[in-house]
Amino acid sequence: METTIRQYTEKDLAAVTKIWNEVVAEGNAFPQDTPFTPEEARAFFASQTFTGVAESGGRIVGFYILHPNNAGHCAHIANASYGVSSEARGTGMGERLVRHSLEMCRKHGFVGLQFNAVVSSNTAAIRLYEK
Repeated sequence: METTIRQYTEKDLAAVTKIWNEVVAEGNAFPQDTPFTPEEARAFFASQTFTGVAESGGRIVGFYILHPNNAGHCAHIANASYGVSSEARGTGMGERLVRHSLEMCRKHGFVGLQFNAVVSSNTAAIRLYEK
C-alpha cells in the first residue's frame, strides 16, 4: 500500500495523539511518561518547526516532529521524534519518516539532525539511526 508523508494539519490531531500516547504508554521510546490531553497535543504539534504525518490507506500510521535541538547559536541542528502505530511497525515506516525528516531539515535551514534522546532499550530505533 502506498504511503504519503505530508505536513500535519489540525484534522490529524486525534490520530497523531493516539499514536503519541500509545508510544508513551509503552515506555520504550519517548522521555515523556504521561499521555497528552487533546489540548496539550494540539499546542505541542502546532509548535514544532515541522510535524509530518504518514498516511497509508486513508489512515495515519506514523508521524514525526522536527525542531531545533537547542536555542540561539545552536539552533542550526535539528532534533526529531518519531512515532509509528503498532500495526505499521516492521514495515519500513520508521525509515521513511526519518528520510523525510532529513529532507525537511534542509528545507527548514537546519544543517544536521542529532539523535540525542533515544531510550537505550529502543534497539529498533538505534539500529535505524545508525543505518
